[in-house]
Amino acid sequence: MPDALHAVGLCKTYRAAVALDGVDLRVGAGELVGLLGPNGAGKSTLTKIACGLVRATAGSVTVLGRPAGSTAARRRTGYLAELFRFPGWATADEVLRLHQRLARSDGGAAERAELLALVGLSEATRKRVEAMSKGMQQRLGIAQALIGEPGLVLLDEPTSALDPAGRRTVRELLEELRGRGVSVLLNSHLLSEVELVCDRVVIVDHGRTIAEGTPHDLVSAGGVEIETGNGVRRFPDAARDEVPALVARLVAEGDEIYGVRVVTGTLEDAYLRLVGKDAR
Repeated sequence: MPDALHAVGLCKTYRAAVALDGVDLRVGAGELVGLLGPNGAGKSTLTKIACGLVRATAGSVTVLGRPAGSTAARRRTGYLAELFRFPGWATADEVLRLHQRLARSDGGAAERAELLALVGLSEATRKRVEAMSKGMQQRLGIAQALIGEPGLVLLDEPTSALDPAGRRTVRELLEELRGRGVSVLLNSHLLSEVELVCDRVVIVDHGRTIAEGTPHDLVSAGGVEIETGNGVRRFPDAARDEVPALVARLVAEGDEIYGVRVVTGTLEDAYLRLVGKDAR
Protein backbone atom coordinates (compact mmCIF):
# COMPACT_ATOMS: atom_id res chain seq x y z
CA MET A 1 0.00 0.00 0.00
CA PRO A 2 1.50 3.39 -0.98
CA ASP A 3 2.08 6.15 1.55
CA ALA A 4 -0.95 8.36 2.08
CA LEU A 5 1.32 11.37 1.55
CA HIS A 6 4.88 11.44 0.26
CA ALA A 7 6.77 14.69 -0.34
CA VAL A 8 10.33 14.71 -1.65
CA GLY A 9 12.52 17.82 -1.93
CA LEU A 10 9.48 20.07 -1.74
CA CYS A 11 10.18 23.73 -2.49
CA LYS A 12 7.91 26.75 -2.79
CA THR A 13 9.03 30.31 -3.51
CA TYR A 14 6.81 33.39 -3.56
CA ARG A 15 8.90 35.93 -5.49
CA ALA A 16 11.79 36.57 -3.08
CA ALA A 17 10.24 34.71 -0.13
CA VAL A 18 11.09 31.03 0.39
CA ALA A 19 8.18 29.20 2.04
CA LEU A 20 9.54 25.66 1.64
CA ASP A 21 13.16 24.73 1.07
CA GLY A 22 13.54 21.04 0.27
CA VAL A 23 11.09 19.43 2.70
CA ASP A 24 10.80 15.64 2.81
CA LEU A 25 7.70 14.26 4.54
CA ARG A 26 5.74 11.05 4.56
CA VAL A 27 2.48 9.96 6.15
CA GLY A 28 2.05 6.21 6.12
CA ALA A 29 -1.21 4.33 5.66
CA GLY A 30 -3.37 4.75 8.75
CA GLU A 31 -0.78 7.01 10.39
CA LEU A 32 -1.50 10.21 12.30
CA VAL A 33 1.32 12.73 11.85
CA GLY A 34 1.55 16.09 13.61
CA LEU A 35 3.09 18.99 11.68
CA LEU A 36 4.62 21.59 13.99
CA GLY A 37 6.48 24.84 13.51
CA PRO A 38 6.34 28.57 14.27
CA ASN A 39 4.24 30.99 12.22
CA GLY A 40 5.69 31.34 8.74
CA ALA A 41 7.54 28.02 8.92
CA GLY A 42 5.75 26.70 5.81
CA LYS A 43 3.18 24.36 7.41
CA SER A 44 0.08 25.76 5.71
CA THR A 45 1.89 26.04 2.37
CA LEU A 46 2.83 22.37 2.57
CA THR A 47 -0.76 21.43 3.42
CA LYS A 48 -2.14 23.47 0.52
CA ILE A 49 0.30 21.87 -1.92
CA ALA A 50 -0.76 18.44 -0.69
CA CYS A 51 -4.41 19.12 -1.42
CA GLY A 52 -3.75 20.83 -4.77
CA LEU A 53 -4.51 24.45 -3.88
CA VAL A 54 -0.91 25.61 -4.37
CA ARG A 55 1.62 24.42 -6.94
CA ALA A 56 5.13 23.53 -5.77
CA THR A 57 8.13 25.34 -7.25
CA ALA A 58 10.20 22.14 -7.14
CA GLY A 59 10.04 18.64 -5.73
CA SER A 60 7.24 16.10 -5.87
CA VAL A 61 4.20 15.20 -3.79
CA THR A 62 1.99 12.14 -4.13
CA VAL A 63 -1.26 11.32 -2.36
CA LEU A 64 -2.01 7.61 -2.16
CA GLY A 65 0.32 7.07 -5.08
CA ARG A 66 -1.22 9.80 -7.29
CA PRO A 67 0.22 13.27 -8.01
CA ALA A 68 -1.06 15.83 -5.50
CA GLY A 69 -3.67 18.07 -7.12
CA SER A 70 -4.73 15.47 -9.68
CA THR A 71 -8.39 14.51 -9.89
CA ALA A 72 -7.63 11.05 -8.50
CA ALA A 73 -5.75 12.52 -5.52
CA ARG A 74 -8.42 15.14 -4.78
CA ARG A 75 -11.12 12.47 -4.66
CA ARG A 76 -9.25 10.68 -1.85
CA THR A 77 -8.33 13.81 0.14
CA GLY A 78 -10.30 15.60 2.85
CA TYR A 79 -9.26 19.12 3.86
CA LEU A 80 -10.11 21.63 6.56
CA ALA A 81 -8.48 25.03 6.13
CA GLU A 82 -7.38 27.09 9.12
CA LEU A 83 -9.67 29.96 8.12
CA PHE A 84 -12.91 28.70 6.59
CA ARG A 85 -16.39 30.14 6.25
CA PHE A 86 -19.73 28.44 5.68
CA PRO A 87 -22.85 30.43 4.61
CA GLY A 88 -24.50 31.74 7.75
CA TRP A 89 -27.99 30.93 6.51
CA ALA A 90 -27.20 27.25 5.80
CA THR A 91 -27.98 24.49 8.27
CA ALA A 92 -25.44 21.84 9.21
CA ASP A 93 -27.25 19.33 7.00
CA GLU A 94 -27.28 21.77 4.07
CA VAL A 95 -23.53 22.45 4.42
CA LEU A 96 -22.76 18.75 4.27
CA ARG A 97 -25.18 18.22 1.39
CA LEU A 98 -23.41 20.94 -0.61
CA HIS A 99 -20.02 19.39 0.02
CA GLN A 100 -21.35 15.96 -0.92
CA ARG A 101 -22.25 17.42 -4.32
CA LEU A 102 -18.81 19.05 -4.63
CA ALA A 103 -17.08 15.78 -3.69
CA ARG A 104 -19.50 13.72 -5.81
CA SER A 105 -20.29 11.58 -2.81
CA ASP A 106 -23.32 9.32 -3.02
CA GLY A 107 -23.47 8.78 0.73
CA GLY A 108 -26.73 10.69 1.02
CA ALA A 109 -28.57 11.34 4.28
CA ALA A 110 -26.97 8.33 5.98
CA GLU A 111 -23.46 9.71 5.47
CA ARG A 112 -24.48 13.16 6.71
CA ALA A 113 -26.08 11.73 9.83
CA GLU A 114 -23.06 9.53 10.56
CA LEU A 115 -20.60 12.41 10.22
CA LEU A 116 -22.63 14.78 12.38
CA ALA A 117 -22.83 12.07 15.05
CA LEU A 118 -19.09 11.49 14.77
CA VAL A 119 -18.33 15.15 15.60
CA GLY A 120 -21.03 15.45 18.26
CA LEU A 121 -23.50 17.53 16.24
CA SER A 122 -26.41 15.11 15.85
CA GLU A 123 -28.77 17.56 17.54
CA ALA A 124 -27.64 20.46 15.32
CA THR A 125 -28.74 18.99 11.97
CA ARG A 126 -31.17 21.84 11.29
CA LYS A 127 -29.28 24.55 13.13
CA ARG A 128 -28.02 27.45 11.02
CA VAL A 129 -24.31 28.18 10.92
CA GLU A 130 -24.85 31.78 12.10
CA ALA A 131 -26.46 30.42 15.29
CA MET A 132 -23.57 28.06 16.05
CA SER A 133 -20.67 28.73 18.36
CA LYS A 134 -17.17 28.83 16.87
CA GLY A 135 -16.51 25.41 18.34
CA MET A 136 -19.61 23.93 16.67
CA GLN A 137 -18.59 25.48 13.35
CA GLN A 138 -15.12 23.96 13.76
CA ARG A 139 -16.57 20.52 14.32
CA LEU A 140 -18.86 20.97 11.31
CA GLY A 141 -15.74 21.82 9.30
CA ILE A 142 -14.14 18.55 10.36
CA ALA A 143 -17.30 16.69 9.34
CA GLN A 144 -17.17 18.15 5.83
CA ALA A 145 -13.51 17.11 5.52
CA LEU A 146 -14.59 13.49 6.03
CA ILE A 147 -17.19 13.42 3.24
CA GLY A 148 -16.60 10.71 0.66
CA GLU A 149 -14.48 8.50 2.98
CA PRO A 150 -11.10 10.08 2.13
CA GLY A 151 -7.91 8.04 2.58
CA LEU A 152 -5.98 11.15 3.65
CA VAL A 153 -7.32 13.99 5.79
CA LEU A 154 -5.45 17.30 6.05
CA LEU A 155 -6.43 19.33 9.12
CA ASP A 156 -5.06 22.85 9.54
CA GLU A 157 -5.50 23.97 13.19
CA PRO A 158 -8.70 21.93 13.73
CA THR A 159 -8.87 22.57 17.51
CA SER A 160 -8.04 26.29 17.53
CA ALA A 161 -11.59 27.39 18.43
CA LEU A 162 -12.51 24.50 20.70
CA ASP A 163 -12.88 24.33 24.47
CA PRO A 164 -11.33 21.39 26.38
CA ALA A 165 -14.43 19.23 25.86
CA GLY A 166 -14.39 19.99 22.14
CA ARG A 167 -10.68 19.17 21.89
CA ARG A 168 -11.33 15.83 23.57
CA THR A 169 -14.05 15.14 21.01
CA VAL A 170 -11.58 15.84 18.21
CA ARG A 171 -8.94 13.58 19.84
CA GLU A 172 -11.45 10.75 20.04
CA LEU A 173 -12.42 11.40 16.43
CA LEU A 174 -8.78 11.24 15.30
CA GLU A 175 -8.31 7.96 17.14
CA GLU A 176 -11.45 6.63 15.45
CA LEU A 177 -10.10 7.62 12.02
CA ARG A 178 -6.80 5.88 12.77
CA GLY A 179 -8.77 2.78 13.71
CA ARG A 180 -10.48 2.92 10.32
CA GLY A 181 -7.16 3.13 8.52
CA VAL A 182 -7.54 6.81 7.56
CA SER A 183 -4.27 8.78 7.44
CA VAL A 184 -4.18 12.27 8.98
CA LEU A 185 -1.75 15.17 8.70
CA LEU A 186 -2.49 17.46 11.64
CA ASN A 187 -1.15 21.01 11.53
CA SER A 188 -1.46 22.44 15.03
CA HIS A 189 0.04 24.85 17.56
CA LEU A 190 -1.46 22.91 20.48
CA LEU A 191 1.54 20.74 21.29
CA SER A 192 -0.14 18.99 24.19
CA GLU A 193 -2.85 17.75 21.81
CA VAL A 194 -0.30 16.57 19.26
CA GLU A 195 1.67 14.75 21.97
CA LEU A 196 -1.44 12.90 23.11
CA VAL A 197 -2.69 11.65 19.76
CA CYS A 198 -0.01 11.62 17.04
CA ASP A 199 2.05 8.60 16.02
CA ARG A 200 4.85 10.79 14.67
CA VAL A 201 5.75 14.47 14.71
CA VAL A 202 7.50 16.52 12.03
CA ILE A 203 8.87 19.94 13.02
CA VAL A 204 9.59 22.50 10.31
CA ASP A 205 11.25 25.90 10.62
CA HIS A 206 12.18 28.40 7.91
CA GLY A 207 10.86 26.02 5.28
CA ARG A 208 13.01 23.05 6.34
CA THR A 209 12.46 19.91 8.36
CA ILE A 210 14.51 20.22 11.55
CA ALA A 211 13.30 17.14 13.45
CA GLU A 212 10.96 14.19 13.17
CA GLY A 213 10.11 11.10 15.18
CA THR A 214 7.61 9.83 17.71
CA PRO A 215 6.72 12.23 20.54
CA HIS A 216 8.58 9.90 22.89
CA ASP A 217 11.71 9.98 20.73
CA LEU A 218 11.77 13.79 20.65
CA VAL A 219 11.23 14.28 24.37
CA SER A 220 14.38 14.15 26.49
CA ALA A 221 14.69 12.79 30.01
CA GLY A 222 14.89 15.31 32.86
CA GLY A 223 16.51 13.26 35.61
CA VAL A 224 15.15 11.91 38.89
CA GLU A 225 13.58 13.61 41.93
CA ILE A 226 13.48 11.83 45.28
CA GLU A 227 11.40 13.15 48.17
CA THR A 228 13.21 12.63 51.45
CA GLY A 229 12.72 13.65 55.04
CA ASN A 230 15.16 16.50 54.38
CA GLY A 231 13.39 17.76 51.28
CA VAL A 232 13.46 16.92 47.58
CA ARG A 233 16.80 15.70 46.22
CA ARG A 234 17.28 16.26 42.50
CA PHE A 235 19.53 14.24 40.20
CA PRO A 236 19.17 15.97 36.80
CA ASP A 237 21.51 13.60 34.92
CA ALA A 238 20.18 10.34 36.36
CA ALA A 239 18.25 7.78 34.30
CA ARG A 240 15.35 5.57 35.36
CA ASP A 241 17.54 2.48 35.83
CA GLU A 242 19.68 4.36 38.36
CA VAL A 243 16.77 4.86 40.77
CA PRO A 244 17.35 1.73 42.95
CA ALA A 245 21.01 2.62 43.51
CA LEU A 246 20.16 6.25 44.34
CA VAL A 247 17.49 5.21 46.83
CA ALA A 248 19.84 2.65 48.44
CA ARG A 249 22.54 5.29 48.78
CA LEU A 250 20.22 7.83 50.40
CA VAL A 251 18.84 5.22 52.82
CA ALA A 252 22.41 4.23 53.73
CA GLU A 253 23.12 7.88 54.46
CA GLY A 254 20.17 7.96 56.86
CA ASP A 255 17.52 9.65 54.69
CA GLU A 256 13.88 8.59 54.82
CA ILE A 257 12.34 8.11 51.36
CA TYR A 258 8.76 9.27 50.73
CA GLY A 259 8.54 9.28 46.96
CA VAL A 260 10.43 8.94 43.70
CA ARG A 261 9.66 10.65 40.39
CA VAL A 262 11.37 10.09 37.06
CA VAL A 263 11.26 13.48 35.35
CA THR A 264 10.59 13.63 31.63
CA GLY A 265 10.33 16.65 29.39
CA THR A 266 7.36 17.51 27.21
CA LEU A 267 6.95 17.91 23.49
CA GLU A 268 6.73 21.65 24.14
CA ASP A 269 10.17 21.58 25.78
CA ALA A 270 11.61 19.72 22.79
CA TYR A 271 9.91 22.07 20.35
CA LEU A 272 11.25 25.20 22.02
CA ARG A 273 14.72 23.72 22.23
CA LEU A 274 14.69 22.92 18.50
CA VAL A 275 13.19 26.09 17.05
CA GLY A 276 15.12 28.46 19.34
CA LYS A 277 14.38 31.88 20.76
CA ASP A 278 12.13 33.02 17.91
CA ALA A 279 9.34 30.69 19.03
CA ARG A 280 9.64 31.90 22.61
